[in-house]
Amino acid sequence: MNLQTLAIELVKIAEEAGKAILKIYREAEDFQTQSKKDASPLTIADKTSNTIICQALEKLPDPYPIISEENEIVDFSRRQNWYRCWLVDPLDGTKEFINRNGDFTVNIALVENHKVILGVVHIPVSNKTYYAITQQGAFQATDQSPIPLTTKAFSEEDAQLIFLCSRSHLNEETKRFIDKFKDPIKVSRGSSLKFISIAENEAHIYPRMAPTMEWDTAAAQIILEEAGGQVVVAEDGSDMKYNKENLLNPYFIAYGKRH
Repeated sequence: MNLQTLAIELVKIAEEAGKAILKIYREAEDFQTQSKKDASPLTIADKTSNTIICQALEKLPDPYPIISEENEIVDFSRRQNWYRCWLVDPLDGTKEFINRNGDFTVNIALVENHKVILGVVHIPVSNKTYYAITQQGAFQATDQSPIPLTTKAFSEEDAQLIFLCSRSHLNEETKRFIDKFKDPIKVSRGSSLKFISIAENEAHIYPRMAPTMEWDTAAAQIILEEAGGQVVVAEDGSDMKYNKENLLNPYFIAYGKRH
């Protein structure tokens, strides 16, 4: 199955999961929220979406191993031998889901040799889906022809650049980074929507000086990069890597197209 065909299948899978999430979001009086070991919330929607996605991925002609936020993590002694694997966040932005503000997504990415080669992000509330394939561009999926995404160029010297900040994790280190720019504008968004907002020219920079996991960023990163943006490790400007021994991401900065 080539990547273009696989992308079409992933869009269907993500949208199916999104429908299940949205039904719970709109109809359930109780999200059956639990606290995981790291104190982050887990709802019936996370579990339902994860089941739909994992079962669908396992039925594909090439059933690659799955790394999902809601699955038991396989030890790196085995994972290091995986040339390709899936990275799945069945409900990115669970806090936003619980708060009913709409800022949550479904993220599915295919990783090859520590780099993302295919990513899909679905937004259940708006019923919008985005995908990207390495070296083939980024698109919004539609019933007709896909709509290409292309970021507009900007300079870091420009005034009033728009910075995206997490609804839940705006800390002092992030504020110091933003305040170095001229008259910056801060906008709060949840989940992987921050990457999508840059890809759609709604913002310029997303600095993340707080913990994230690989499944939080992989799918949206390739969409932003294929639209002309860039995501780099904050400390040294190096590329982000996936299926690492430690699945915790380094701090990073996501940019639109810089000139």
